[in-house]
Order: sequence, then C-alpha cells, then structure tokens
Amino acid sequence: MKVGLPRSPHWNFAFDLHDDDKRSAHNDDHCATTDEPRMSALFRITPSLWDKIHHFASFPQTGVSLQQMVLFGQNPSQGTLLKASQFLAEELPVRLAHRVKELDELPHSLSDMPSIKKVKNWYAQSFEELITFPPVNLPPDVRRALNGTSSDGSLLPEPTPNPSLAQMVEDYANNPHLHTSFNSAAHPPAKSGNGFNKLKLRVPMERRYFSPPSSLSLPPQVQDYNARFTKTLEQIKTRHDPTVTTVAQGVLEWKRSRNAPNIGLDVQAWLDRFYMSRIGIRFLIGQHIALNSQGSHQDYVGIICTNANVHDIVQESIENARFVCEEHYAMFRGPPVQLICPPHLEFAYVPGHLSHIVFELLKNSLRAVVERFGVDCENYPPIKVVVVEGTEDITIKISDEGGGIPRSAIPLIWTYMYTTMEGQGVAEDFNASDFKAPMAGFGYGLPLSRLYARYFGGDLRLIAMDGFGTDVYIHLNRLSSSREPLP
Repeated sequence: MKVGLPRSPHWNFAFDLHDDDKRSAHNDDHCATTDEPRMSALFRITPSLWDKIHHFASFPQTGVSLQQMVLFGQNPSQGTLLKASQFLAEELPVRLAHRVKELDELPHSLSDMPSIKKVKNWYAQSFEELITFPPVNLPPDVRRALNGTSSDGSLLPEPTPNPSLAQMVEDYANNPHLHTSFNSAAHPPAKSGNGFNKLKLRVPMERRYFSPPSSLSLPPQVQDYNARFTKTLEQIKTRHDPTVTTVAQGVLEWKRSRNAPNIGLDVQAWLDRFYMSRIGIRFLIGQHIALNSQGSHQDYVGIICTNANVHDIVQESIENARFVCEEHYAMFRGPPVQLICPPHLEFAYVPGHLSHIVFELLKNSLRAVVERFGVDCENYPPIKVVVVEGTEDITIKISDEGGGIPRSAIPLIWTYMYTTMEGQGVAEDFNASDFKAPMAGFGYGLPLSRLYARYFGGDLRLIAMDGFGTDVYIHLNRLSSSREPLP
C-alpha cells in the first residue's frame, strides 16, 4: 500500500513538524505562544534541582534504532505501553539533564543571553516534571514479571553504531576541543564513576525495552498511568515547540552583543549537538504519544511508516516547494522538476523527516534557478531528482543549474544563521512553533536537514560546480538498524 503525505502546500513549512504534529499544529502554536511560556517564566532552578540535574547528567544517554521502535510498537498492549512509559520516564530526564547542563556552560557568555536562559528553564521544568511524576503502584508479582528479563525471546535486536557520529568527529577534527566533545559521544567511557563529569553505566536499552508476556494480567491502574504519562508528555512537547526559533533568537542576541558576522566552530558544534538531541527527544515523545492515542494502522507504527513510499513523498515535496516558489516570486509557472524514481520503492521511515529534507533542498534549488535566469524566463532548465535503491542506502540526488556555489563558500553553507538572502532574520513573533516562512533565508535549512538525515544513520552531501549548478545527495539508511547519534 502506498503511503504519502497530505497534499497541502503549507503542511511542510515548519522545521520540526512530524507526522504527529500535523494534526495539532494550530493548537500547538496557540499553546506555545500563550499558556506554556508564561508558566515557564515563573520557573526557577533551585539548588536542589541543580543537584538532581547533575546527577542525571552523569549517566549516558541510551540510543534506540528505528528498527527497535517498529518491532516494539507493533500491536501494542497496555503492558508494552507501560514498559515504554517506564523507559521514557528514565531516559528523558537523562537527555534533558545533559542539555540543561550544557546550556548552562556555553562558551563566550552565550549562556547569559535571555532567550538561551528561557530555553534552559523549559528543559529544567520538563526534567522536574518527569522525575516527580508519581510511579504506578503494582502488585509484587506483576512488578517482578515486568522487571525481569524476557523469557520468550522477545528481546529487541541490538542497534548498530550510527556512522553519523564518526562523520561529526571528522567535521570538527581540526579543533581538538570539538573533536573531544564529539568523540566522547561516539565512544563513551567503559567504566562507571561517581563524579559529575564521569558517565555511569546503564543496562542496554534492548534488555529493558521488551514486550512483556501477553499472558500477563495487568491491573486497571496501568492504563490510568499510561494515560497520565502520555498527557504529561503532550504538555512537555507543547512547551518545547518554539525551541528552535528561541535558540536562534538567543544566538542572534549573542551575535549582536559581540558584533560578530558569523558564529564560531564551537558554537556551530554545540548547535549541531543540541538540535540533534532535540530531534531525538521529539521523536521519542511523538512516537509514544502516537502509540497511546492513535488506533492501529496497517502501515504505521506510531509516527513511523513501515511502508513509506519514497516516490509519493518526494513528489508531494516537489509540489509543495514549487507552490511556495511560485507564490514567493509571483510566478505563473516556476522551474520544472523532473522525478526519476521507482514507483513502488518503500522502506520504514518517518515521512515527516524525509519530506522536510527534500522540501528544504528543492526550495534552495528553485530559488537558485529563478535568481540566475530571472522571474521572466520562459524556459527554465529542469531540476532533476533521481532516487536509487542500493544494498545499504536509498540515495536521492537533486541536481540544479542555478549557478553553483563558490568553493570558498562551501564550508559556510553548513553554518547556522548563514544565508545568501539579504535582510533575513528571526521575526518578532519567533515564539511560533518553528520557522514557517516560505523561501526563507534564515540559514537553518541545510544544517537542520543534514541532522535529520544523520539521525537514522543517513547523511547529506553537496557538490557544487561554480558557474553551473549544484548536486545534493541525500543518503537514507534503508536497514533502519542504526542507533541515534546521541551527543
């Protein structure tokens, strides 16, 4: 069965709207700009809370793979949902604590910016809500069955290392400090420690996140606990909707305070780590909410589409990008886009991630072609999108004749806040869910798209021919076995 995306030209403008976000984008925007930020404005991190944050930040994060999430979430029962709730109640505070600690220790006084402090308080408040969430009361025999190991061979397969971590190390290899920070994420310490700066060992995810026996009888308080925990996750997700734009505003505040034209490598590396972590947190929360609130669907496990049709997703991204281009330039017909793709190519993926990547890249290509040949051109050279299935990857190549990029500017295109469009900045209403400006030049499209590709073990690469055009390669891991690249 082919599974595509809604044919709405406005569906895909946001930076971080996943499948679960589509149905509530309007409500999320309303909540994010009214109740939740006002509540967080009164929040303060107490010394005792700081102690807990440092304690949780001393534990390593536990990465999951797309394959694990699909296998675990198929036909979920209240027992499997309880195991998922318990896993997230343990895992999310660790991830949030790492980010709070990092937000408090940013270089060059970036931590002092008002918008950065606001985001730090959001993360700390969510952390506190999770660690104080009342646990479920279970009879001893049920608790033993849930906390024991799986007896029916239903343990999840172990994930494979994500190649993106090694790529991130390579990206910043010229800076010893940055190399160390990424390398520690790729190769965590093997021994446990007691200090705040040492990572402690944890039981591997595949030994904790398994399906309990189907014969296990669960009391009614389990369903109540799952419902209450899901409601808490929905509130946390809404609170963090404006994180991307608020952090961008904080970086802008810092640049203005220092008269800096561009951000440095250390800030760039932190933004990569922070936004990659955000993608992971929102994926776990969105997946859990979908499993608890949606009925079963033949092609979906939560927000993961097990038979995502690449042709349909790319075609709809093409239509959306062309619509935005024609609207922005007031054109009757924009540059044509040719799609060469097997019509029945399907694999397990989050459609919103793929749609976001393709849409952003096509938007760049369309703008480059229009600005090179002019809005009055009657015969634009076509943009070509070629999709090929390999043994490990599905690769999408987007080729345009928009004039290319000078070789000296190639490193800058992966830099946040760098844009070739004049007069762009974060709007005054930056608390909206995420950037939604068509053809926007905020400088977040390429670096964030690369993070989305790398999250499940893929990558994004660009080759430019200055004076002619640009080829962009999207590599998607079709095996779905790579664990998250947790920084």
